[in-house]
Amino acid sequence: MKTYGCIGKKLAHSFSKEIHSRLADYNYKLIELAEDEVKPFFEKKDFAALNVTIPYKQTVIPYLDHVSRIATRIGAVNTIVNKDGKLYGYNTDYYGMKALIERLELDLNGKKVLILGTGGTSKTAQVVAKDLGAKSILRVSRSKGDDCITYEEAALLHKDADIIINTTPSGMYPDCASKPIDIKDFKALEGVVDAVYNPLCTNLVLDAKRKGIKASGGLYMLVMQAVVAVEKFLDTKISKSATDDVFASVLSEKENIVLIGMPGSGKSTIGNLLNLEGFEFIDTDKEIENRCGCSIKELISAQGEAYFRDMESEVIRDVSSHSSRIISTGGGAILREENVNCLKQNGKLYFIEADIDRLKATEDRPLSDTEDKLKKLYSQRHGIYQSAADVIVPDMSTPQEEAEYIISKRLELLK
Repeated sequence: MKTYGCIGKKLAHSFSKEIHSRLADYNYKLIELAEDEVKPFFEKKDFAALNVTIPYKQTVIPYLDHVSRIATRIGAVNTIVNKDGKLYGYNTDYYGMKALIERLELDLNGKKVLILGTGGTSKTAQVVAKDLGAKSILRVSRSKGDDCITYEEAALLHKDADIIINTTPSGMYPDCASKPIDIKDFKALEGVVDAVYNPLCTNLVLDAKRKGIKASGGLYMLVMQAVVAVEKFLDTKISKSATDDVFASVLSEKENIVLIGMPGSGKSTIGNLLNLEGFEFIDTDKEIENRCGCSIKELISAQGEAYFRDMESEVIRDVSSHSSRIISTGGGAILREENVNCLKQNGKLYFIEADIDRLKATEDRPLSDTEDKLKKLYSQRHGIYQSAADVIVPDMSTPQEEAEYIISKRLELLK
């Protein structure tokens, strides 16, 4: 049986196999190829159909018998179908990028668009922007060239840009902390589109959302390009509703549930009650204790609160960079903006709004080991929890009710 799959140099963190398994009934493989393996692979032609990713979207073109009009305009191919020994190349990234822009309801007609990066995906974005009527399209690179400007020029001369599309790997796992550009001076910005899908929301996307700007990471683009690829692979048509179901399904399996709230509000109890298949439960306080080999009370007593907070940030950075997790955070985790950013990259934050009367001061929590300390913390932090939260979970009779509320709200957000 001939192979269906994806070729690229590094595919360990690809979502493609999972997406294709939902769209079609074939065995889809991730095939990592070194540069010197590409030519013999294509000479054998021992495959039915392929997706192509970094860095081979242009490399494969000489091996093809036919290249579609859109792929020719872009100069890159990401989908190949073997038809009786003849290889046909397409660019389904075009349809994915276009679908993502339309999903965000961004109007590019007559607008100035900055495209970050100069690789194959940037060429796709350039053709999409042109077809959607953009008035001015500028590609941005670290080095100035005949067909691109520098990031410095973009920040100085093009602050009036309406749309920014990121096609660079900046912000992509494992370099989740980085971002390709600071958008604070782009006052006319209407939308940010980021082709990066791992993490689900890069810092670039989070910056835009905080400013009320329409923004999205690349997961929907990935799903939509896969849909069109499957249609090419199997000469079939996939409905919009089926596509939306696949996107929601993939997102639901990837997006973390992050529980925030006061010490003693029941975050760990609720987290264990959620019990979602395929999800790992992590208590960041327990993780800190495992790493330092002592209780948090002992850690703060020996090293001070600042040391504890630094270790907490390190743990949050590590655990939030992965998907499919239920994360119970310490009461003060949201006091640092960097922690909130990390947690939001792959998750939604649920604030367990336990009433102050429900909370208890305990000796093992040194920052809230008396009633007075507890009330003071509640007063200081309540507003911070509310502003950080994506969903506020009201005080309910039992943790089970609160867990069920989280599941229901999560399903609403996934639609």
